[in-house]
Amino acid sequence: MLRTFAVPPLLALCMVAGSPLVMAAEGGGGRPMTGLQVFSNAGIVPPEPGWVMSLSSFWYDGELKGNTQVPIVGALSTGLDLKVSYTMANFTHVWDTGKSRWNYASAIGVPVQYTDITASITGARGNTLGTEDTATQFADLLVTPIAAGYHFDEVNHLSLSLPIYLPTGAYNDDRLANAGQNNYTFMPTVAFTHLDGKGGEFTVSGGLEFYTENDATDYKNGDLFTLDALWTHGFGNGWSAGMVAGYIQQLTDDSGSGANSGFRGRSVGAGPTVGWQGKFADAQANINARWVPEFDTKNRPEGNGFSVNLTLAFF
Repeated sequence: MLRTFAVPPLLALCMVAGSPLVMAAEGGGGRPMTGLQVFSNAGIVPPEPGWVMSLSSFWYDGELKGNTQVPIVGALSTGLDLKVSYTMANFTHVWDTGKSRWNYASAIGVPVQYTDITASITGARGNTLGTEDTATQFADLLVTPIAAGYHFDEVNHLSLSLPIYLPTGAYNDDRLANAGQNNYTFMPTVAFTHLDGKGGEFTVSGGLEFYTENDATDYKNGDLFTLDALWTHGFGNGWSAGMVAGYIQQLTDDSGSGANSGFRGRSVGAGPTVGWQGKFADAQANINARWVPEFDTKNRPEGNGFSVNLTLAFF
């Protein structure tokens, strides 16, 4: 019989993250942030039914340098400086399907985003739309109708999911700072987790992102591929530390006004992570933090990503 796993399940489903970049892809980046798509135990859907609640905050400070023109709000910008704070409250329900090899869950995430953006933009008629904008707004809802987890054994686990961003966030094509992206985004994702039995793990998560057209700008982002990996070593008393790395590659060209020869983007990043998990009141708790500096970017901002998240599981 499979044992009960005291882990933060499905956190990665709502973080795919947890991805505030409105950037190629329109604005320069699409939704993902490098190295922030994978979280501890992302491959595990627990056998026990119950609720999992998480609160996650992401910070990103990046810049697109040089003479690269970025499509944004229906115009082009030469250069871009972006500071974003993105916080999501996520609620996951693990369904009562018994302690079999397959288990299922559903999730919804409600995000709020602060955006500080500086750009040099000229509209189609030569008018200047603005050079700087800030806003704190609700971002697009993230729903995961169903996630399926398979337990190979007590230490090897696989999850399959289809998170979907809904265009519910604030969006105005007359301003630069937009928490919403005004499109639906479908993100089939697969994650694998290996537990070493000593408080450490290896988790890898891969996904695709398919965007619908932004009907306010007639712009459609190209499809993206993301690959993230997490390795940690347990130090006892619930503490662990390790490394996280991420890779983002745009697979198809953007289309629409200002697409600029397809404007395909790429980025790579890696950095440290630290975490703790244990019992808190009546819940299994997990808290972790990471820093992911980016390098080897193309047609995307390059900078530093930070995240802190707290998960409480009630089984």
